[in-house]
Amino acid sequence: MFGTVAVSKKQLTNKSGVKVNQKILDRSSEILSRLKNIYGAPICELTHENAFQLLSATILSAQCTDARVNMVTPALFAEFPTAQKMAVADVARVEELVRSTGFYATKAKNLVGMARNVMERFNGEVPSEMEDLVTLPGVGRKTANVLRSVVFDLPGLPVDTHVGRLSRRLGLTKEEDPVKVEYELNAMFDPKDWGGFSLRLILHGRRVCDAKKPKCDVCELADICPSSEMPYGKLKVAPKTKKAK
Repeated sequence: MFGTVAVSKKQLTNKSGVKVNQKILDRSSEILSRLKNIYGAPICELTHENAFQLLSATILSAQCTDARVNMVTPALFAEFPTAQKMAVADVARVEELVRSTGFYATKAKNLVGMARNVMERFNGEVPSEMEDLVTLPGVGRKTANVLRSVVFDLPGLPVDTHVGRLSRRLGLTKEEDPVKVEYELNAMFDPKDWGGFSLRLILHGRRVCDAKKPKCDVCELADICPSSEMPYGKLKVAPKTKKAK
C-alpha cells in the first residue's frame, strides 16, 4: 500500500534503541514522500540573517506566532544585531522591544543571558552541537534542532506542537513528550530528512490539520491517516503538555 524502504525485518532499531514497526516505517516513508510533493523545499518562516538572529527569533517564538515574532525582530536586531551587542544590553530595554511576544520578562532575560554565554564561552559564535546549544539560557532541544537543521545544515528534527499533534494523528507515535516524539521520528527517517520533515509537517498543521477543526476532506494524507475517519469531535486532541524549548 505504501512505498517501502530497504528494511527486511519487521522492526527497525536505530542507534538510540528506538524500535519502529515495519508498518509504521512504511507509512512514515509514504507520508514524507507526499509532503515533499505538496510543500516542496520549505524554508523556516522566522526572518533571520545569521545563526544569532535565528536563535533569538526562535527563543521569542515560544508560545507566540512566527508572524508576531517577525514583526518584533526588525527593531530588536536594528538595536542589537549581534551577540556582542545583546550581551551588554539593558534587559529592561529588551523587554520593551519584545513585549508583544508574551512572557517578555523571561524572554528578554534569556536573550541577554544567551548572548553573554555565546560571547564568554563560545568566542562570540553560536555553537552548532546539541550538547552546547542546550546549555544556553532559553534553549531546549526544539530550539537547538531548529538551529542545527536550518542554519548549520546538520541533522535536527524540531518537535513543536504541530509536529507532535500530527505525528500522533498520523499514527507515527503515541508519545506526548516532545523529546520522546523526536527520538521516535528520528528512527523513521534518514537524518538528512529530519529538518525538512519537521518544516513540512508544521506547514501541514497550519494549513490543513488544524488542532480543533482538521480539514480531512481536503487532506492529501487522509487515506493513510488512522485519524481521518474519526468524527471531528472524537478526533484525538492532545492534552496540554510541557512546551519544548
